[in-house]
Amino acid sequence: MHNRNKGQELSKSIVYGRNSVLELLKAGKRTVNKLMISSTARGTVVSEIIKLVKEKGIAIHSVPPEKLDKFSKNSQGIVVEVSPVEYIELQNLIDKIKQYYKPLLVILDGINDPHNFGAIVRNCVAFGVDGIIIPKWRAVSVNETVSKSSSGAVEHIQISKVININQAINLLKENKFWIVGAEKGGQILGEVDFPFPIAIVMGSEGFGLHNLTKKHCDFLISIPQRNIISSLNASCASSIILYEIAKKRKQ
Repeated sequence: MHNRNKGQELSKSIVYGRNSVLELLKAGKRTVNKLMISSTARGTVVSEIIKLVKEKGIAIHSVPPEKLDKFSKNSQGIVVEVSPVEYIELQNLIDKIKQYYKPLLVILDGINDPHNFGAIVRNCVAFGVDGIIIPKWRAVSVNETVSKSSSGAVEHIQISKVININQAINLLKENKFWIVGAEKGGQILGEVDFPFPIAIVMGSEGFGLHNLTKKHCDFLISIPQRNIISSLNASCASSIILYEIAKKRKQ
């Protein structure tokens, strides 16, 4: 029997911020229990949110602005109570996308900063990534900060949470994916073509790829840069890498 709660960590969650809530409502993947809106909130996006909420029959609670501060000082006057994100099983994700022309996945090898994670999710959606894989342990999961940092992009991409990254990599290889690690010292990004199904592995902030994960990669790529700074953060690096892949695949 299918269990709708599988992969859920909490019975409910919150999402705040105008764009995040708007994209949540547009995607329609999660159950919205109620909307809390500041009595002073105004603007085009607010009006669009209220219109969608009314169409969906969701309860609206007008509250004093300070009541929303307990959720976030940066709520922009909008908070919704929703069901948690449902993660997709990796095999199901593979089955869903392997018929695509040159499918593209991103594996996050231990990203701990939710702002970085959210920015990476936004980059993935912008550049046509088909899914994201994250570890269950010692890494950030999808939460309200990730949703806000992604400007709601998290609602528009499939995310798989796995117990072991290297076992996930082996499963991808069995399904004819090439595993490409982003690591200083690898092949120069602009000199590599990607005419095959690939999964790009991004390392954690400050530490890069784990040694075992690096060994499981088919090859490594790197972004050419001056030596004035040690490295780009993961979200900046992901935008450059994913843009380059998208550009090459359109040529």
